[in-house]
Amino acid sequence: MSELHKFIFDGLPVRGMLVRLTDSWQEILKRRQAAGGYPVEVMHLLGEMTAAGALMQSNIKFNGALVLQIFGDGPVKLAVAEVQPDLSLRATATVTGVVDPGSTLSQLVNVNFEGRCAITLDPKDKFPGQQAYQGVVPLFGDNREKIENISEVLEHYMLQSEQLDTKLILAADGKVAAGLLIQRLPVKGQGNLEGQSQSDANEDEIGKNEDYKRISILASTLKREELLTLDADTILHRLFWEEPITRFEVLQPSFACSCSRERVASMLRSLGTDEVEGIIAEQGKVSVTCEFCGAQQEFDPVDAAQIFTQADRQLPPPTAVQ
Repeated sequence: MSELHKFIFDGLPVRGMLVRLTDSWQEILKRRQAAGGYPVEVMHLLGEMTAAGALMQSNIKFNGALVLQIFGDGPVKLAVAEVQPDLSLRATATVTGVVDPGSTLSQLVNVNFEGRCAITLDPKDKFPGQQAYQGVVPLFGDNREKIENISEVLEHYMLQSEQLDTKLILAADGKVAAGLLIQRLPVKGQGNLEGQSQSDANEDEIGKNEDYKRISILASTLKREELLTLDADTILHRLFWEEPITRFEVLQPSFACSCSRERVASMLRSLGTDEVEGIIAEQGKVSVTCEFCGAQQEFDPVDAAQIFTQADRQLPPPTAVQ
């Protein structure tokens, strides 16, 4: 069963999270089997993104979806991991080119420095005019060197967005997608007493806290094989056996897809009558397959006609001209 463990280091400004996605990650891969599955390198990338998404969602107080996306100009055009507040999650990748064995992150998505990572927070209940928040991070460093580790990309994002030091270790294979997050806690109160904002105080602490440095170094010793094969209790004991830790209730991420026939109908309605009728004339029906779960929705000519008939019925009556 998939598990997410949250913990703090007693008396220290450091928190941590450890996620191991098992059944939920395997369900994501199973849903892709009908389409031929993913190359190993893409599977590793998507698994690491999914584990990272679960960690990042559980690290914030936000009532909405966290969507982690990677866009590029390599054989992987798009990879997406979406995590809801209850840690239900789904993920998919669009592969349009040949993936060479052993391909790195830049070879998968960032061939000509065109790759970027987007983190979107999409509120569940938007008020009128509210937009989703999105942060974008390039997949290359300040000197145009290519970054080969999605962990480094997300560490940079969290440093920019929260002004907090973060250590992120990720790994995935065909059975498990896992991650460990260690983060320095924000400074509270003291900065304001000195005429300094809390944000400025947090920024001034970047890279300076010795407790965080020590624990981050310990976390860095975790090997990929250990993260994938050892249970949470064993990992935490091996890494932090000298550190007093308080652990919280274990959370259980799960696979879930939000696609529905109603959503597909709404999408077809947005295409317009001419476009839908053209597809039906050519193929005899409209068939749409969900990229996340593989569910297929089919609309024959009668179904398609009902979509637009219902839309017409929902329109308000015209206002009489006085």
